[in-house]
Amino acid sequence: MSAGFEEFTRAAASGATRSAREPVMLDRISVLGGGPDARLLAVLCLVEGAQVTLFSAYGAELSLLVQSSGIGIQGDGPVGTYQVDRDGPSVRTTAELDSAVRDAQVIFLTGPIHKQRTYAMVLADHLIDGQILVLAPGRSMGAVEAAWLLRIGGCAADVTLVEIQGLPYWFRVDGAGLALSRAAPMAAATLPRNRLDVLEALSRYLPNAQPTESVLVSGFNDLSAAVEIPALILGGAGLGTGGPNVPMGGVPLDANQTFASLIGADQREVIHGLAEERRCIAAAYGVRNLPEVEPWVATFVGAARGSGARPIPDRQASRALMRDGVLGSLVPLVSAGALAGLSAPLTESLIAMSDRILGADVAAAGRRLETIGISAGDVDQARRIFDAIATGTS
Repeated sequence: MSAGFEEFTRAAASGATRSAREPVMLDRISVLGGGPDARLLAVLCLVEGAQVTLFSAYGAELSLLVQSSGIGIQGDGPVGTYQVDRDGPSVRTTAELDSAVRDAQVIFLTGPIHKQRTYAMVLADHLIDGQILVLAPGRSMGAVEAAWLLRIGGCAADVTLVEIQGLPYWFRVDGAGLALSRAAPMAAATLPRNRLDVLEALSRYLPNAQPTESVLVSGFNDLSAAVEIPALILGGAGLGTGGPNVPMGGVPLDANQTFASLIGADQREVIHGLAEERRCIAAAYGVRNLPEVEPWVATFVGAARGSGARPIPDRQASRALMRDGVLGSLVPLVSAGALAGLSAPLTESLIAMSDRILGADVAAAGRRLETIGISAGDVDQARRIFDAIATGTS
């Protein structure tokens, strides 16, 4: 391991072996991003009595919030309308990043991966000891990439990175409001590892966080793209779906138009193959406690109907899911497999199809081990580096 990387591991994992900190009340929250995921997190934190600041650099996002009557929540979760920039309990908005994060105990990095990357780089010289950065979702190796970007940006603060593989609710967007449906427990971890007090404190806002041993384990638990991309692109006369049969001339009921209805036996067969490739590569890195395939798939599919059902995204949101899935889920897996001498042909095919559909070489910007500080000659060395990042040892 190079001297430079040793310095990185100390900075990224400073204090990992210290005794657990006293439980703290995390009630000063900053949410970076003005999209629906950010609005959801802002409401979940506000409901729990936190002071919430929502940052966006986009005037249209802030205007939508300020001009609306608030963030309306329907369905599951905290139903109601939550005020924005009003007297009393209210989400406060700002277009100034430094003021948004200055006094925050917890900083949520939301939006697509390219925004999370930008936030990590820009925040590097704004962070102070004790702050917590949460990537939701972190996908595969999200916390490791964020730690590396903070290091490149010159951050030497003792911060805790948290990644969770999904929010507490699926959502359907309605203006500034959201219709919610409860999501399954999602794998979560801290970097440095074993800061379970942080996950416990965050459980007020992320009640579906399921702690895992390390970000390596939570990353391999990320089956998101293996579920989402086949569901979104593999349809047509040659493949069935998971929805009920509709008689000729009939119209599908809105209640049955859920994400699960996109996945029939044929799509499920592909998803199972993708899951097995991920399981095989994970085992090479010592991660062998991944879920059984059906419950694993169900975590990201949601229920077939009713409470817990995942809405079908529109075309714009679908393409965003595909892009992030390639960048943050599929490419990291192929990269990890290549170092272990393991191929992932189904995953590679899904990357190629997605790139073609999106009309760009999205994979070129994906998370690869060598681009996030894991410069290793073989899988054993890579495992040692991952452990060094997680524990601060060398």
